[in-house]
Amino acid sequence: MNATHDERLAAEIDTDSPSVARGYDHWLGGKDNFEVDRTILQAIEEVVPEARPLAQENRNWLVRAVRFLSSPLHAGIDQFLDLGCGLPTMQNVHQVAQHNNPESVVVYVDNDPTVAAYGRAMLVENDHTHFSINDLRYPDGILNDPLVTANLDFDRPIALIHSGTMHHTADEYRPREIMQRYIEALPSGSYVAMSHFSWPPDSEHYREMATKIENLLHDLVASCWWRSNDVVESFLDGLELLPPGLVRTVDWWPEGPFLQEKSEIPNLIYAALARKP
Repeated sequence: MNATHDERLAAEIDTDSPSVARGYDHWLGGKDNFEVDRTILQAIEEVVPEARPLAQENRNWLVRAVRFLSSPLHAGIDQFLDLGCGLPTMQNVHQVAQHNNPESVVVYVDNDPTVAAYGRAMLVENDHTHFSINDLRYPDGILNDPLVTANLDFDRPIALIHSGTMHHTADEYRPREIMQRYIEALPSGSYVAMSHFSWPPDSEHYREMATKIENLLHDLVASCWWRSNDVVESFLDGLELLPPGLVRTVDWWPEGPFLQEKSEIPNLIYAALARKP
């Protein structure tokens, strides 16, 4: 009997090496990870003891951004392209968007075999949500994927989501050019939601902290690059940044005042929402 595509994907899952997607799942309190993935957080906590909110605050920002994008009182977008989506956790993009509009269409994209296996299983009964196995570093492959073109109408506004993705893309792949290719393909009235590892301008303290974590992650998963606010904002050239601009994820449309002191780690991830004129 021939193996199914998902069975072949499962066979490709490497349980001996840490995975960024599974490590992120662990940071968010998920169960779809292995002991080797948990070493990522353990190692970072030796440098920054309160590191877990880095992932949690990014997820919280994503939920707020999708609420804004899908709300008929705000952007009113009903189709989403979520690149580098990661493993399914609570309050995924399709759940948030379809709460506001049950007809919202979401296409998830990821190249991690674990994400593909779990994602497809979760979405099997959702007719408006789809999963494409692709690498976001190659925009043309995604933009020309029949699954993407069949389910997203590029003649109408689309919300493109890069939640914590481009900081896993090395400079050799020219991340700004990658972003610009996606932006070029979007119709007028579309939005881009992006979060990226960065640090407060003119803060040597946080820049040094970022460098320590970056070096550590390079040893563990050969990934993660922190970039300055100026560089991150340049990825969104040609778009109109919505207020408050590129800010820490915790400062982008917070749902209320901070009720407890935040750890230092949220200073190391920034986010913005921008609209294509």
